[in-house]
Amino acid sequence: VGIIIPGYAKSAGTIFTMAGDEILMGTTSALGPIDAQIMLANGKRYSADAFLKGIDDIKKVVDETKKLNAAYIPILQNISPGEIQHCINAQCFSKRLVTDWLVNYKFKFWKNHSDGREVTESERLKRAEEIADKLTSQSTWYTHGRSIKIKDLENLRLKIIDYSKQTELNSAITSYYTLLRMTFEGSNLYKLF
Repeated sequence: VGIIIPGYAKSAGTIFTMAGDEILMGTTSALGPIDAQIMLANGKRYSADAFLKGIDDIKKVVDETKKLNAAYIPILQNISPGEIQHCINAQCFSKRLVTDWLVNYKFKFWKNHSDGREVTESERLKRAEEIADKLTSQSTWYTHGRSIKIKDLENLRLKIIDYSKQTELNSAITSYYTLLRMTFEGSNLYKLF
């Protein structure tokens, strides 16, 4: 199964992309970070990763100074242990999906290293975990809306097929994508099977 990204597939779209045997992207294609976005009781939406890092930073200051800065008290009073656990669970779920899907789908054909050595199951798992960790890291991408391009993904050691280098395929994908966009933007159609 090849997943073709002619535009962008961010957040959950990025997670779904990792379930493909192949990922095809072009020069204007982008995936996005998968740091879980959560709604806290105060009605604000946060990156679970950024939220947890903020809590860890407060803990670090308390450990170093052996006291709690009074400025943190109103912030901490509005956070429940359940919200912290919800953030942890959301991040773990995103990581688990990407890790499992990379190992079971994308990496199933990864049999040998470039030097000919056989790839082990533990190597597939380690690479998948590294990629999942980076994709869920808000401190890496700084914003949930960041566009992750082919080069970024290749730097994560994820193999991407750049269809823009294949003239006929690029033309076919670009034409079809343009027709789809015209259909959805110029009609009442909202879903196509």
